Amino acid sequence: MDSIYPRHSHLIKSFDYDDNLRKWARHMSDGLTTLPSSTTIDEAVEIILRDGGVIIENLYTAATIAGLLADLEPALQKVRGGDDEVFAGTQTRRAGSLFARSPHMADVALSPLYLGISRAILQKPVDVFFGEDSTPITPDIQVGMTQAIQIAPGQGAQPIHRDDTVFLWRHPSFGREARVQIMVAVTDFTKENGGTLVIPGSHLWDDTRKPTAAEAVSTEMRAGSALIFIGSTYHGGGNNTTDERRTGVTMSFDLSTLRQEENQYLSIPLATVKGFPVELQRLLGWSAGDNFMGWIEMEGQMVDPHSLLARDDYPSALGGLPVS
Repeated sequence: MDSIYPRHSHLIKSFDYDDNLRKWARHMSDGLTTLPSSTTIDEAVEIILRDGGVIIENLYTAATIAGLLADLEPALQKVRGGDDEVFAGTQTRRAGSLFARSPHMADVALSPLYLGISRAILQKPVDVFFGEDSTPITPDIQVGMTQAIQIAPGQGAQPIHRDDTVFLWRHPSFGREARVQIMVAVTDFTKENGGTLVIPGSHLWDDTRKPTAAEAVSTEMRAGSALIFIGSTYHGGGNNTTDERRTGVTMSFDLSTLRQEENQYLSIPLATVKGFPVELQRLLGWSAGDNFMGWIEMEGQMVDPHSLLARDDYPSALGGLPVS
């Protein structure tokens, strides 16, 4: 897990909130930067740390997008709109447990660019003492949440917010990011149909700075493109004034030292987890990581939970999780 972080450490270690706030003020433009899918991790990270987010064109293939839509549209049609008009939106439908609902979510999570950006931003080592020796420990990352979000005609704009609020994250005193999120356009995103609203540079604000809707810009991108942003960036769903539904798929990678926003262990049947690539299994939480959080006791030893996935007697041995 550590191998990816050092290649981008020059970007993270040199990050300074005040300096970047000044740079961003000089850079201020009409919207977020858009990059091609061929962009490097370094290039994307540099812009995200400057602006709070970036749009990547054509990050996912037409086959992946078609698969997501085919798999998730039935789930969206079975749920009702939100219970409140203000935040959830009565004209907005949401479906979770996406890794259980679509095999194409593996393509979303394992995108080398999205995963690489997430590791570069989140896997910032911390020096700790074991006795008199100081040792750097690099936190792992994990899937924090998944949602398909469909904004119907007539839905008003969502209040601007930060997604790392779920962790009660403080800015800038915590000195690091908790989350790297992606919003994949399953249908085209436009200003008129509710494209995600983002306030560029707002990730550099402290917690006393009030966001206003007037500062937000619309995310406009074609299906298959994606907005990648960090948990400290103010954003919200847009106002849909068209006669079309706007559908997006979002997920996050979070620090593995934090509780998952969406409980992946209860969201995905064990048989489904066993069929995923090993890297995805670990990203979903079936891993103890370098700091050994999430271990389970077996025969008196603290065991990495990933080793249990290969055991046919796992459910009966531990007496817990669903197998189908």
